[in-house]
Amino acid sequence: MILEVDNTLISTEIFSTNFVCHLDKCKGACCIEGDRGAPLDKEEIAFIDKNLEAIKPFMSADGLALLEQEGFHEGEEINDYATTCLPTGECVFVFKENGILGCAMEKANKAGVTDFYKPISCHLYPIRLGKIGSYDSVNYHEWDICKAACSYGNVLNVSVFSFLKEPLIRKYGETWYNEVETIYSEFSKSN
Repeated sequence: MILEVDNTLISTEIFSTNFVCHLDKCKGACCIEGDRGAPLDKEEIAFIDKNLEAIKPFMSADGLALLEQEGFHEGEEINDYATTCLPTGECVFVFKENGILGCAMEKANKAGVTDFYKPISCHLYPIRLGKIGSYDSVNYHEWDICKAACSYGNVLNVSVFSFLKEPLIRKYGETWYNEVETIYSEFSKSN
């Protein structure tokens, strides 16, 4: 089922699917798997560029080498931007710590040296945004590498919508989130 709220078309799968990231199980595989890097919009490119020098100390040696050779984003020719990736698939901003992949942008932000958290596409995952006319489509993206996250979400009884409260508010604002939360509450009662 699809719900229309303001400028969004929301799949109710974000209500009916449970999900809580389980990094101990997946090891941050979403930072390495897939056919491209993290989707970016032009505003994010500007934020990353502004914060790049502060992010560099948190990057891996391989990421820094790729950054030097190819930059941190690609897709200008098709107006579809994404982070660059190493030949092994890792996003240019990936680092490894205790066997788990992490994001240098996020680590720099948490260290208080940048004002940019990470791309909204990463922060919102497993929600993927799309465009349908003038509307944003807000959809759950099912991926095998996240089976442990779905199982963990089932154990904790946390929906995708609830798990992603912070990035949804970051993207659409508290008023939007509260309106959708009311709908979610009604949806939960009827299911």
